[in-house]
Amino acid sequence: MVDVADKLAYFQAITGLEDPDLCSEILAAHGWDLELAISSFTTPNSDRPESSATVAADGAEVGSSEQSNEELRLIQRSETMAGGAASPGLAWKLITLPISVISGSLGLISGAIGLGMWAAGGVLSYSLGMIGLGSGSDRNGDSSSPLVSVSAAAAEAMDFVASFERDYGATRPNFVTEGFMDGLQRSRSAFKLLFVYLHSPDHPDTPLFCERTLCSEPLSAFINENFVSWGGNIRASEGFKMSNSLKASRYPFCAVVMAATNQRIALLQQVEGPKSPEEMLTILQKVLEESAPVLVAARLDAEERRTNTRLREEQDAAYRAALEADQARERQRKEEQERLEREAAEAERKRKEEEEARERAEREAAEKEAALARRRQEKALSLGSEPEKGPNVTQVLVRFPTGKRKDRRFHSTATIQSLYDYVDSLGCLDVESYSLVSNFPRVVYGPEKLSLSLKEAGLHPQASLFVELN
Repeated sequence: MVDVADKLAYFQAITGLEDPDLCSEILAAHGWDLELAISSFTTPNSDRPESSATVAADGAEVGSSEQSNEELRLIQRSETMAGGAASPGLAWKLITLPISVISGSLGLISGAIGLGMWAAGGVLSYSLGMIGLGSGSDRNGDSSSPLVSVSAAAAEAMDFVASFERDYGATRPNFVTEGFMDGLQRSRSAFKLLFVYLHSPDHPDTPLFCERTLCSEPLSAFINENFVSWGGNIRASEGFKMSNSLKASRYPFCAVVMAATNQRIALLQQVEGPKSPEEMLTILQKVLEESAPVLVAARLDAEERRTNTRLREEQDAAYRAALEADQARERQRKEEQERLEREAAEAERKRKEEEEARERAEREAAEKEAALARRRQEKALSLGSEPEKGPNVTQVLVRFPTGKRKDRRFHSTATIQSLYDYVDSLGCLDVESYSLVSNFPRVVYGPEKLSLSLKEAGLHPQASLFVELN
């Protein structure tokens, strides 16, 4: 359990307030709940107790829940460029800013070792709640919603880039249109440093610095070639929190950072106050020169890891290939045996199917023939007996396509349908679709004339028709 002194130290580190009495008063007003005190301190719309009414807004920093066991360290370069003083060299100061208060001491590490392990640190976690960019953990280990979601951070970044370009033109550093952590990860993947610019629109030095320094063609070209750039408006949520995290005290404010191992951010250089393009170029070139060995080592380390990974993959692939070859031979033997069995079974199945199909075809043909015979017989019975010659009897001759001829007498009142029934009853045709046609003149006695009598159809007292197949 975190004691009172640890909570007080944590609150002072996060907010930047130096008065321990004021910090104690704020924490006491919130029941010594760190998360509640920090949230009310950083959120402009939060209801704050009267005792904390004098807290300055630029000291805020949002943390994750008390149960998190992660910590974020900002490794700051001991000299800053405020006031234009020259840097004595690359010295490092470790300032511990934990996400959650944990018990025990936090040992110092060498900046060179921390940066040397940069590339091996893995993907940075988005649980950096100290700058409000990630999610914390509740008591059950479930992730909570981030204080500034990725989409909100990206929206703020896009708004800043659009506003900056509108005010100062297109000749500028190519600020990424994404949140700080995404920009940091982008620089890490590209083995570059991250150039950070915190924009204070109300500061009197800001317009001149942006126009003459930051947007000068030599400086912007140098930054775009050698750095990944991220900018934020301190009026926006993420820009405000980054100003607190980097402890910006003067504007214009620029910084150079890089991702280190174990969720650490290495602050290599910060530049506060107005600077000329030449001064900025000198500062950035020096930082780049001093950081070059680290970046080269990180790149080589990454390449070595990729090479080792490729070698392991090749060895694993060779082993898998040999194993698969053995398994393939065994599978081939089994498949050959199964194939022979399947072919034998398939041949037997086809033989049975062909036999069944032949029997079925014979049965269907017999059934069809029987049906035709029944239909012929039914139609022959429907015709009745052939009438004797007389004035009301029509003589009809039917010619078939084969040259065969058939004639019969019908009552003149019989219908055209009777002629079709007569042709069907003879069984001389193998098709069911045909028409009876007369010549001179040509008349087709189709379905529309089946109900006409022979006399009405003009076939009385005698007619000669031929069968036309459809």
